[in-house]
Amino acid sequence: MRILFLGTPSFASEHLEFLIKNNFDVVAVISQPDKPKGRGKKVQPTPVKEVAQKYNIPVFQPTKLTSEGLSIIERFKPDLGIVVAYGKLLKPPFLNAIPFYNIHASLLPKYRGAAPIQRALENGEGVTGITIFKIGEGMDDGPIALKKEISVGEFETFGSLYEKLLSLGKEALLEFLNNYPPNLYPQEGEPTYAPKISKEDLELDFSADYVTVKNKIRAYDPIPGVRAVLKGKLVKLFQVFYVERDENVKEYGKVLKINNEGGFISAKGGIVGIKYIQFPGKKPISFLDAKNGGLVKEGDKFES
Repeated sequence: MRILFLGTPSFASEHLEFLIKNNFDVVAVISQPDKPKGRGKKVQPTPVKEVAQKYNIPVFQPTKLTSEGLSIIERFKPDLGIVVAYGKLLKPPFLNAIPFYNIHASLLPKYRGAAPIQRALENGEGVTGITIFKIGEGMDDGPIALKKEISVGEFETFGSLYEKLLSLGKEALLEFLNNYPPNLYPQEGEPTYAPKISKEDLELDFSADYVTVKNKIRAYDPIPGVRAVLKGKLVKLFQVFYVERDENVKEYGKVLKINNEGGFISAKGGIVGIKYIQFPGKKPISFLDAKNGGLVKEGDKFES
């Protein structure tokens, strides 16, 4: 079975390397064009491109997939396409040239779109998973080939859930390919969407419900981290470890207590315990270290 692989970020590159190491015949790879990154804005290859080059697999980065992609299919004659976080919708006639299947990090039809892991955490989902589906012309709306579920812990972060879903994605992909072609069935239920992360999504407001505050912090932990303003400085907050309902809280964003566990901060309807705080230009440190260093004290208040 000859496979054409499409993907761009690290989540996709891990799946590509998994296919190669398990002796699947990946005949060609398509990735997004390289982009400048970092402070020096040096052009960096995509993670998928790096893996393809490591194993001497032909890699292409077309700016116009619809036209250029057809020539790639004609040249390498793949039997199917595997797509993992490629970054663009596939359109006819390229889409119709061979069957394309997508590995998506949610239980479709929930969280169609670019940021399913973060949005599931933001919304406090207790269960998520991996869906493999046949790509159609809409966004993540094609018939399902395979679903695998995983539970989400109360204080699960993006980092830990990402790793679990990466492992689950590989497991699902192996099962899918070993039983190809699949028996497809339509998506059922009301779809929800997971739009791309914006700067506004990262702004933390302690006047929101305390559970909402907890979920927002863990959805962007460890990258890129939520932002809040403390004494005129933009700080980041990481690792929620505790929440408590308290209807008597009247002041939001107040640092109520700091101990060796972390900082305990008021929010609407309750209290949130947070382990680490990061000040501009510095690495994350514990709330206790920040207190000992004179950077924060009990009674300080985060701005709304």
